[in-house]
Amino acid sequence: MTTSVATPRSPLPTRPRTDARQSILKEIANSRDRARGGNPNRTLVSDLKIGAPVGCAELLVLRRYPRRTVSSKAWTGALAAACARDESGLVGLVLWGDQVDRVRTGDIIRIENGWCRMSQGQKVVSTGRTGRLTVLAA
Repeated sequence: MTTSVATPRSPLPTRPRTDARQSILKEIANSRDRARGGNPNRTLVSDLKIGAPVGCAELLVLRRYPRRTVSSKAWTGALAAACARDESGLVGLVLWGDQVDRVRTGDIIRIENGWCRMSQGQKVVSTGRTGRLTVLAA
């Protein structure tokens, strides 16, 4: 009859936790701001106001959900939801039409002249009909 003796495991070394995406986004924002003298019009997620227009927001897309086709009085076409962030927090994102194909997970985007609304208790931004979405880095 054999008996097994449990040997104590050595604890794994602890490392300080860093959010790689957040640090990458900060570095890209810092280098871009240094190159053009800063962007005083940039709106951070923490500064977004519900029901107010979004002047200029630069976001890292964390996830883009699958495309849907929507047919309503207000819009007929492709639509996709996404989750994005900047250095100050998380926000939902709505992509319309050709934006669905242009934006991918990991892209850094700029939304200009968009809107901010509340949906299911979370802030959501979109370009709406009059705004513009630009992919800054893929």
